[in-house]
Amino acid sequence: MYTTLKRTGISVSAALFMTGAAFANPYAEYEGTTLIVNFPAHPHYNAAMKILPEFTAETGIEVEVDQLPYLKMRERQTLELAQDEGEYDLISYVVFSKADYVFADQLENLAKYFMDPKLADPNYDAEDLIDGYVQNIGVAGGAKGYLPGPTGSLFGIPFGSETSVLAYRKDIFEKHGIAKPETYDQLLDAACNIPELEPGMGGMASRAASGHQASHAFLLHLAPLGGRVFDDAWNPIINNAAGKQAAEALKTIVDCGPEGSLSFGPSEAAAAFSNGEAAMFLDSIAFMPGFEDPDRSKVVGKVGYAMHPEGVRRGSQTGGFGIAIPKNAENKEAAFLLMQWLTSKQGDLKVAMAGGNPSRFSTYQDPGLNEKFPFSATFGEALKYADPDWRPIIPVWGKINADIGTTMSKVLTEGLDIQEALDGVAERTRAVMDDAGYYTWQ
Repeated sequence: MYTTLKRTGISVSAALFMTGAAFANPYAEYEGTTLIVNFPAHPHYNAAMKILPEFTAETGIEVEVDQLPYLKMRERQTLELAQDEGEYDLISYVVFSKADYVFADQLENLAKYFMDPKLADPNYDAEDLIDGYVQNIGVAGGAKGYLPGPTGSLFGIPFGSETSVLAYRKDIFEKHGIAKPETYDQLLDAACNIPELEPGMGGMASRAASGHQASHAFLLHLAPLGGRVFDDAWNPIINNAAGKQAAEALKTIVDCGPEGSLSFGPSEAAAAFSNGEAAMFLDSIAFMPGFEDPDRSKVVGKVGYAMHPEGVRRGSQTGGFGIAIPKNAENKEAAFLLMQWLTSKQGDLKVAMAGGNPSRFSTYQDPGLNEKFPFSATFGEALKYADPDWRPIIPVWGKINADIGTTMSKVLTEGLDIQEALDGVAERTRAVMDDAGYYTWQ
């Protein structure tokens, strides 16, 4: 309707008034507003940008997108959010930025928007949002400061969130009679048996590059193997038996991986799997659609998908992106309407059909989505085990994460003793936490 009315010079709000429905359009007050949003260069947000014209056609609200690589996006946001008046009305943020932005009082608490009957869609159905994603991406101030609880509040909505699943070469596994890995023992056995059975092929492609990538890869195994970085009193326990087992698992995977594994980030690991250089890939669902794209993959039709293998328990990662309204935004209410539209049932399905990552249980159950992307059913099952606490999202995490990544790299590349490495991380982590005041009340 919007496009037709625009051609005749009649606004949406005027048309509704003429039909006696002036109060039935929640967008009328904001028609003609231009929102400036900051999105990452990421497959999910590329999909979202495909449907933004539909939002403008429906609401009369224009959207301009400043799209940046996600690390540069964080740098820009750090500067922008500190200003008295910000340029951005809506931002996407990486999950580990949540603690920094909330602690600095730079994001709007969303309660007042969901309480406003003129703004809040009664059919939004927040219960349908994936619990682990909401807890990981959106909530702060509850348990441990970054999880839900009586003192927690909602500061963002998951949008482009991710969990980890296993992609594996069905043809290679069937050829050699190898069972789909359900446990870590099966995963590690397959990782090192396949290079012997298929010369020139690595077992599993994994992140391993020094810094954040090596830390991420280690933590990916820590939670399902029963470990945590801290106990409930913030004492570092990363160096216990579970931590050692996770580091040993990562070293085994990298040692049996494809050529060049030590320098892999997620994109390089995914490319190795897509090119047929590895038989498995354990990482974010964001990379999986690319394995079925004939323009990017040599393994189309040969890939099976499974849940993150079980160690002591199942515990797939949660991460990726959310969207939030900056405290210094100019058009907060219109930004909320865009946020709500994008993450509604209809919006979530539209983005998913365009190649994005669903944030709702109902989207993963949609027959049309599962027909277009058959692997979606596995992803939906994996979300039952998504762990919002697989890494601590606290303001000092950046420093601790960097130390874990540098140390893990020395384990992988220099043969640093694993127990010695983890003991060093635990000691340095305690010092960081002490300086930050985490032991004040002990």
